[in-house]
Amino acid sequence: MPGISARGLSHEGRRQLAVNLTRVLALYRSILDAYIIEFFTDNLWDTLPCSWQEALDGLNPPQLATMLLGMPGEGEVVRYRSVWPLTLLALKSTACALAFTRTPGFQTASEFLENPSQSSRLTAPFRKHVRPKKQHEIRRLGELVKKLSDFTGCTQVVDVGSGQGHLSRFMALGLGLMVKSIEGDQRLVERAQRLDQELLQALEKEEKRNPQVVQTSPRHSPHHVVRWVDPTALCEELLLPLENPCQGRARLLLTGLHACGDLSVALLRHFSCCPEVVALASVGCCYMKLSDPGGYPLSQWVAGLSGYELPYRLREGACHALEEYAERLQKAGPGLRTHCYRAALETVIRRARPELRRPGVQGIPRVHELKIEEYVQRGLQRVGLDPQLPLNLAALQAHQAQENRVVAFFSLALLLAPLVETLILLDRLLYLQEQGFHAELLPIFSPELSPRNLVLVATKMPLGQALSILETEDS
Repeated sequence: MPGISARGLSHEGRRQLAVNLTRVLALYRSILDAYIIEFFTDNLWDTLPCSWQEALDGLNPPQLATMLLGMPGEGEVVRYRSVWPLTLLALKSTACALAFTRTPGFQTASEFLENPSQSSRLTAPFRKHVRPKKQHEIRRLGELVKKLSDFTGCTQVVDVGSGQGHLSRFMALGLGLMVKSIEGDQRLVERAQRLDQELLQALEKEEKRNPQVVQTSPRHSPHHVVRWVDPTALCEELLLPLENPCQGRARLLLTGLHACGDLSVALLRHFSCCPEVVALASVGCCYMKLSDPGGYPLSQWVAGLSGYELPYRLREGACHALEEYAERLQKAGPGLRTHCYRAALETVIRRARPELRRPGVQGIPRVHELKIEEYVQRGLQRVGLDPQLPLNLAALQAHQAQENRVVAFFSLALLLAPLVETLILLDRLLYLQEQGFHAELLPIFSPELSPRNLVLVATKMPLGQALSILETEDS
C-alpha cells in the first residue's frame, strides 16, 4: 500500500503531517469509533452517506479488497462498476497519502521461496523453535541493530521485553553482539536460558561436522535478567553494563521487538534521559495498552493540537493487519462471516439483557461451519445466558443477508486504521526531535508477515548516510 516516508519529511513537514492527521481522523471519527459487533444494534450502515451506501452495497469481498483497500489480486486490473462519489474517493486517497509507507526496500518474501516455513537467510540452529514470522523479524531487526551498533560504537545491546530470547540469541550467538535480555516473566526467562544452551550445543556440533568453519572469537550467550520495567521510572538494571568497557563509560543500544504498549514508551524515555544510552531501535505494538495519559501523546506539538485524542477504540483498531485482511477478502473465505454473526448475536443479547453491552465471547470454533442460529446459541451460553432462548430466525437470516455490508463497513474502518498508527509513531518522532535527537522511522519487515513493521531508529549523533546502510538488505 502506498504512503509517505518519514525520511522525506523535514521537522516542519512532520509537524504539518500531525496537523493533517488530527483533522482527517476527526472528520471520519464516527467510523473509527464504531464497534463492528454493534453493526445491527446501532444501525451502522445508515450512518454512512447514502452515496457511499450505493457505491459499496453489493460489492463482494474481492471487489472490496481491490476497489476500496487498493490491494488487487496478482495481475488484476482495478475496474469500478460504477462512478464512486468524490467524498469516498477522497477518503481512499487521503488514507493512502497520509499514512507512513509500510513497504520495505527489499524483496519481501524471497527468504521463504524455497520453503515457506524456513528462512533461507538463517542457518538451521537459529530456525529451531522459531516460527517463520519470527525468523524474518529477528533476522531483519538483528541485522539492523548490528549496523546501528557499529555506527554508534555501542558496547552493549539491551533487548527489553525479550520473551523467549529469540532476538537476543541471534544477536549474541549469530552476530557476535554483547547482549543483555530483560524480561518480566520468570518462566519465559527460564525457557530462554534452556534454548540458549540448546543452541550452543547445536553450534558446537555443526563446527565438528564442518571443521573448516572456525569460530574466531568466544561465544557469549545473552545475559538474562528477570525484571519488570516500569514505564514511569528509570530501570537501573537496564543501564548496568555486563562488563566494564575498556575506555570511558558504557555505550548502550536499546531495542525491543514488538515491545508492548508502554514498554515502547519506556525505551524512548530511557534513551532521552540516560547519557549512556546512545542508540535506539524500537518496534512497537499493542497501542491500545498505552497509558492515557502517559503513553500518548509524548510530544508537546501533538499535545497542543485540537483533536489529538486517541481513545482505546481507535488505538485498538490501529493494531489490525490491513494486508492480512485484504488477503482474506481476496480469498472470500467463509471465515469473513464471523463479524456478521457476532453482530447478530449482540442483538439477541441486548433483547435478553439490555444492560449487557459488548460482552467478551470466547472463541467459538469452526464458526464458518455453523448456521447463524447455532452460533447465537453457543454465544449465549458463553456470556452466561440461556442458550435455549426463543430466537427470531427470520431476523437472524435477514442479518446474515447483510454480511457483505458488515464486511464493507469493517473494511472502511481498517482503511483508516494506519492513520492512527501513523499519528502515534509520528508523535514519538516529534518527541525525540523536540529534545534535539535524531530519529527516523523505517519499514523493516514484510507487512504480509509482520503487520507492525515500522522500526523507530534514534541516535544522539546525525544518522546521515547510515540510514541507507540500515535500510539495505544484507546479501
